[in-house]
Amino acid sequence: MAIAFVLGNGTSRKGIDLDKLKTLGRVYGCNALYRDFAPDVLIATDDGISQEIQKSGYAKINEFYTRKPLPESGAKKITLNYGYSSGPIALSYASAISNIKTIYILGFDYSGVSSKFNNMYADTAHYKKSSDAETYYGNWVDQTLTVIKHHPKVRYHRVIPENALIPNKLKQQENLEHLDLAKFQTIINN
Repeated sequence: MAIAFVLGNGTSRKGIDLDKLKTLGRVYGCNALYRDFAPDVLIATDDGISQEIQKSGYAKINEFYTRKPLPESGAKKITLNYGYSSGPIALSYASAISNIKTIYILGFDYSGVSSKFNNMYADTAHYKKSSDAETYYGNWVDQTLTVIKHHPKVRYHRVIPENALIPNKLKQQENLEHLDLAKFQTIINN
């Protein structure tokens, strides 16, 4: 059974061996992830980080999708769920692959950390400060749920640490389970 991993940039994915994930399935990621790791597919929708990625030359040698590809950058125009945020678009691309039946979603934390901005790249170019207030997550939840509902034959596993936020809208979806981070680590290491 083919699997994929979709990486958001919430801090809950800190400590996950991303190179190991790439040996187990196709990896989709978002935004500044490219600074540390080259997923199989990268998505960025916000202009600042999208332009940074394209100007770096990353898109000339890696698969990258954005809303506004720069000429001769190698970037491709987003064609799935164009108006969505980067994470849900990455989930859309992973879900659209016909042989993918299981998708692990990591770093889709939704809530802040102690009500502060929750992102692996906080305090860097194109990101808010770690001391800023948490970001409203309602649109991310709605977009994620829409993608999941549109692919009822795919089994989704949102990987979360103990006591993490599980938005009410995501509690009732039959093809989505919330998987404890420690259990996920056991699964990928065996």
